[in-house]
Amino acid sequence: MKVLVVGSGGREHAIAWKLLQSAAVTQVFCIPGNGGTATLPNCRNVSLSVDDFEGILRFAQVQGVALTVVGPELPLALGIVDFFLAAHTPIFGPTRAGAQIESSKAWAKELMREAGIPTAASAVFAELTAALAYLGDRPLPIVIKADGLAGGKGVTIAQTLEEAQSTLSHLFGGALGDAGTTVVIEEFLAGEELSVLAVTDGQTVRPLLPAQDHKRLEDGDRGPNTGGMGAYAPSPLATDSLMERIEQTILQPAIAALSQRGIDYRGCLYAGLMIAPDGTPHVIEFNCRFGDPEIQSILPLLDTPLEEILLACVEQRLAALPPIQWLPQYSVCVVAAAQGYPQKVETGHFITGIGKAAEMGGLVFHGGTKLKNNSLVTHGGRVLGVACLAPTLTEAIARTYHVLDSIYYEGITYRRDIGHRAAALSTSEMIAPSATPEPADTGA
Repeated sequence: MKVLVVGSGGREHAIAWKLLQSAAVTQVFCIPGNGGTATLPNCRNVSLSVDDFEGILRFAQVQGVALTVVGPELPLALGIVDFFLAAHTPIFGPTRAGAQIESSKAWAKELMREAGIPTAASAVFAELTAALAYLGDRPLPIVIKADGLAGGKGVTIAQTLEEAQSTLSHLFGGALGDAGTTVVIEEFLAGEELSVLAVTDGQTVRPLLPAQDHKRLEDGDRGPNTGGMGAYAPSPLATDSLMERIEQTILQPAIAALSQRGIDYRGCLYAGLMIAPDGTPHVIEFNCRFGDPEIQSILPLLDTPLEEILLACVEQRLAALPPIQWLPQYSVCVVAAAQGYPQKVETGHFITGIGKAAEMGGLVFHGGTKLKNNSLVTHGGRVLGVACLAPTLTEAIARTYHVLDSIYYEGITYRRDIGHRAAALSTSEMIAPSATPEPADTGA
């Protein structure tokens, strides 16, 4: 079968790479893809924009594509799935209505309130004066979010009242365009972050391995928020009992609430969670697609053919799919960024060492690269994601950094402490689990 992957980042490279591991997948097309997908065997980049729905659909139909997989949130929010469904063409991802769970923070908060899903207390504002007045004597730090899509730059954890006021002024002043015309202000939640990505056919929910992302730019979780500087899976924080609780109080109620709104949600539901010190999971955010870089750490551990899972969601037969199988190991992915990220970055620098990294057992997923005269050059803020597998998390971390040290481009920057919290656990607690999550049915 032929599969089309929409997107150009590390997430899409990882999806294409995993799809091509299946004997059933003979060809993958990437629109537009990147320097990494350009060099994958049996993978071809296609120079179309992710919002050219007519062109993408025509290409899929002419090529006889059996399944289209949408990576980034923007085409989902713009309605690419609706466009394909109107033409009776198989596609993995939620409709435009379902994608509101990510494209509008305010809409998602209301959905959570209706469904009784645990989340931070919040308020929504459409003008500056009321938002500033609300700050008042609210406890600090406080979280300020642009309502719309902002490419990972729409969340600020303000440590002082002055920072909060400045953030609001910038948002309402147009710093993020339409994304900041509505703002959500919410309480700061303390605890451990956890990313739970689940696949769903609108009725049944299957969680993938739990991961932990590292959003801050610098070691020690300092510096500005980014799109993600690294991740590992599975997280030892996510015990069987916690995962069961997350399914029952968050994932299932979310799909049921979407269904009650008349939304047939088929695709990935990403729950970004904060696990409180007492073990209670709260939703920080929902996303309507696979997380980046979390999926780069999850997919290397997947033993079930990826296309089988995605097609089961599209064809609404996920309940009949056998339990998803996983390799009993840990996976760590560290993101190598460009100097200046997440602000202004330089591009066009030549990249060396990727071949050596592969020889050392590393998986190198390209996020911001392109081919220039048959040489790889940087072409974005998050340039590469380097991943390694090992029986323990400590070993996986060490292997990943050893491999990453063989790669170079001018201005390369990355965190040296991905997985640092979990690495503090005893070795006995970090032996990779072999248990396979069972399906959960929402009854929707």
